[in-house]
Amino acid sequence: MPKNILNRAHSRLTKQHKVALAGVAALGTAAVALSAIPGNAGTVTTGAPAETAQVAAAASLQNVKGTVTDQLAGQNVKLDALAAKKKAADAAAAKQRTEAAAKKAAQQRAGQQAANRSAQRPQIETVAAKTYANNLDGWIRHSLDIMHSKGIPGSYSGLHRNIMRESSGNPMAINDWDINAINGIPSKGLLQVIPPTFSSYHVAGTSWNIYDPVANITAAANYAAHRYGTIDNVNSAY
Repeated sequence: MPKNILNRAHSRLTKQHKVALAGVAALGTAAVALSAIPGNAGTVTTGAPAETAQVAAAASLQNVKGTVTDQLAGQNVKLDALAAKKKAADAAAAKQRTEAAAKKAAQQRAGQQAANRSAQRPQIETVAAKTYANNLDGWIRHSLDIMHSKGIPGSYSGLHRNIMRESSGNPMAINDWDINAINGIPSKGLLQVIPPTFSSYHVAGTSWNIYDPVANITAAANYAAHRYGTIDNVNSAY
């Protein structure tokens, strides 16, 4: 057989195999020693040397067998301990991988849910606040928007007609000669409203200043709606 094949075979021997071979060799040595005792030693008159040699050889063989058995048992215990340790390490690594995968999956689900909610949420368009001109036209239009939001009836033409009759479009107009003036509560503003009426029919969200154009128009229209159905039905002093 080629020499390199023997070397490879020898290199594959484990530590446990080497211990076993050492034990076998020791057993062989003891067996050889025992066989070296003459076969007729038992017939020697004295008998003591032969018997002593046999007992010693048997004891030696027994000791060798015990030593080999103990060594093999120790090696098995070490191998079992290593196997158990490796199994525990593998289990711990597998648990870590499982937990990491679960955490990653949870994060992905949370991200997807957030994206879904964002996609489902309607986009709110920013609407610029409506502006009105600071003149009679703007005051009437502003008042009409408030009136419609509060359920107060009235039209642009009805408001404009009554404003022009009552104050000619002057928001600071005041009547200081009629019965209301004589009674100390003169009519004021675009639609010539007396202070008690303005206070009673004032519309929330407008100014409490009776001379404020929008507040004056809206309060007067609210009063007319309660008394006449709508400001459009008013065609004279009211």
